[in-house]
Amino acid sequence: ISFSTILIVITIHLITLLVRELRGLGDSSEKGMIAAFFSITGFLVSRWVSSGHFPLSNLYESLIFLSWALYILHTIPKIQNSKNDLSAIITPSTILTQGFATSGLLTDMHQSTILVPALQSQWLMMHVSMMLLSYATLLCGSLLSSALLIIRFRKNFYFFSQNSEIEYFYAKRNALKNTPFPSFPNYYKYQLTARLDSWSYRVISLGFTFLTIGILCGAVWANEAWGSYWNWDPKETWAFITWTIFAIYLHSRTNPNWKGTNSAFIASIGFLIIWICYFGINLLGIGLHS
Repeated sequence: ISFSTILIVITIHLITLLVRELRGLGDSSEKGMIAAFFSITGFLVSRWVSSGHFPLSNLYESLIFLSWALYILHTIPKIQNSKNDLSAIITPSTILTQGFATSGLLTDMHQSTILVPALQSQWLMMHVSMMLLSYATLLCGSLLSSALLIIRFRKNFYFFSQNSEIEYFYAKRNALKNTPFPSFPNYYKYQLTARLDSWSYRVISLGFTFLTIGILCGAVWANEAWGSYWNWDPKETWAFITWTIFAIYLHSRTNPNWKGTNSAFIASIGFLIIWICYFGINLLGIGLHS
């Protein structure tokens, strides 16, 4: 139900993108996201009850939880009554994540199994949930930074903006031409990239906090299970690399000259690093985590 609903939602997004007159469909897509959120929440709860443990024990369950975390991110701008730039990033990410999870590639993992002794710990929920929440937020923030780079380096920017909005902003720029305020070749483009930069920074800051908590919880759990806080397992190593990349991103934001394009480039690199850390290590089947 959740996958079918999100498929309908992304179809609505494509229709409203191509046919701008059908603005009323926007409300339908938001209702669809809410319905999909409750569907996947019900799925996670029912699987938790049936298996007796929090559903984070394999790649299939983690992908479903990752989708759930993306739904949570989608609601944040709604709470703040902000313009929802996250929707264009989160909806395709959710359908790709759920699509892979429900595909035939992970059929063997669809049935819940008894946890191995090493995973029978209260730290499973704390550590893995924090790591997946960090992956969801950092992936979303990185995609926002990538969108910023694409828009920034486009010569013409008229595809996403209405003609009336362009005329309004150009009229506003002409009115301010003789004032000390700066003028921009495309004010709408400037406004959108500034908003993407702001959202990217806020989302990545939240994800970095989740990642730090997740790594610390994992270190405590590793000490209990394996007798050492840090073993330089491939998963741990790439988690540390991910943490370092986004620490560099946040540090670069303290320098005004590095805000915008430069910091967005660092975040875009982080997007690839996250997928290696989360997905690549598991598929290779190396290390204690696999």
